[in-house]
Amino acid sequence: MKERPIIFSTPMVKAILDGRKTQTRRVIKDQPPLSMRDMFKPKNLKCPYGQVGDRLWVRETFKPYNCMGGFAYKADGDLSTGFPWKPSIHMPRGASRIMLEITEIRAERLQDISEEDAKAEGVKCCPNAVSDYKHHFMILWDSINGKKYPWDSNPWVWVISFKVVR
Repeated sequence: MKERPIIFSTPMVKAILDGRKTQTRRVIKDQPPLSMRDMFKPKNLKCPYGQVGDRLWVRETFKPYNCMGGFAYKADGDLSTGFPWKPSIHMPRGASRIMLEITEIRAERLQDISEEDAKAEGVKCCPNAVSDYKHHFMILWDSINGKKYPWDSNPWVWVISFKVVR
């Protein structure tokens, strides 16, 4: 079993803590040319996030809470301490409070996401909508990845399912 870091935005950390997020999609770095995307078979690729049973420690926006080594987390709300927020990329392992265990990994095209998987991505949906999660996930995806990998480009992604272990 190996441990690796993984970055999540503040809204997605909240979704993990609320139990709404149990899946994440990450772009496969070496995308085939657009003309070959339908023929691409990623089965022989090794996922850089690990394998089933490995653990991911969550990097999130944080700041020192006191001089004794405590931390505050942006996902918990604005806990004014006088210290500035630090970007998640700079979070050291010792400041991480969320550990995830990988339960499944697969590769698929982004737009092949199901309604159930879109819901597992932690997106919020209108209370009366039965099947609107995919649309809300598309909006979320473009807000995070739209500049380099917009929804319409339909890139290959790693689909990583997980459970919180602490």
